[in-house]
This record gives sequence, C-alpha cells and structure tokens, in this order.
Amino acid sequence: MDAVDKNILGIIQSGFPIDPRPYAVIGKEVGINEDEALSRVCKLREDGVIRRLGANFGSRELGWRSTLCAAKVPEDKIEEFAAEVGRHKGVTHNYLRENEFNIWFTYIGPDWDNVCDTLQSITDKTGIKILNLPASTMFKIKVDFKMDSDSTEKK
Repeated sequence: MDAVDKNILGIIQSGFPIDPRPYAVIGKEVGINEDEALSRVCKLREDGVIRRLGANFGSRELGWRSTLCAAKVPEDKIEEFAAEVGRHKGVTHNYLRENEFNIWFTYIGPDWDNVCDTLQSITDKTGIKILNLPASTMFKIKVDFKMDSDSTEKK
C-alpha cells in the first residue's frame, strides 16, 4: 500500500462521498482520476484490505433488535455450527474464541420474536444451546484507523 491507497482508505472508512460519482470525488481529493481511484479500491478489496464497502444503518433507530450470542461448541462441530450461524442474514459478526464459550456472534432481527426464533432454529438444527445476551445499555464508539500511523482515533 502506498500513500495514495492510505489516503483513499482514510476517506472511505467513514466519509464515503454521497455523490453520483463518488470515485471522482475521492480521486480529486487524493490527486488521481476517477478510474484509478476505483481501480485502487477494487485492488484493496481483492487483497483483503477492505473487507466490506457499504452503509451502516442504526438498527435500533429502525426499530430492529440485536443481541450478542455465545455458544459452547465441541471442536468437531465448530465448522458446522459456524456455517449454520453464518447462513442467517442478520448475523453481523461470528468469531471463534479461546474460551469455554468458544463461538460468539451478533444477530440483528426486525423484532424480538424474530431474534429468539432464529436463535432457537440454530439450536434446533445444531443441537447446541445459545446464550442470548441482549444489551441493557449501549455504549457505542466510533473508531477510525489513522492510515499514517498504527494508532486509532476514537470519536
């Protein structure tokens, strides 16, 4: 990654231009043309530097419900369980941890019944009980990764 790539990442991580031609705007800001800006973003995605490019919506503000989940999954069932969890569109994170509760994931659904029904369907399909840990208070922070150093800036 060169300085131009880092500048592009700095722009798109939380200030992606809302414009009919966003890559022209990005390119102008970093001193390259639209095609090169788009090409660089595509390359960063191919290389796995950019994992996801898209909007984030406030699920609570839209009336949706979310929960943190944990499960004790036997080692020989980890792949199967993780695949079943990942099959559900409302799953936003799905992690293996070194802990008694070794699979952790978050699920967002349109209402609480949907959340509970989905978690139950995962348990029914896998035979593994899921610990449902809905938040009682939200402490949300925003993290932007400064591309010119190894530090992060919290807002």
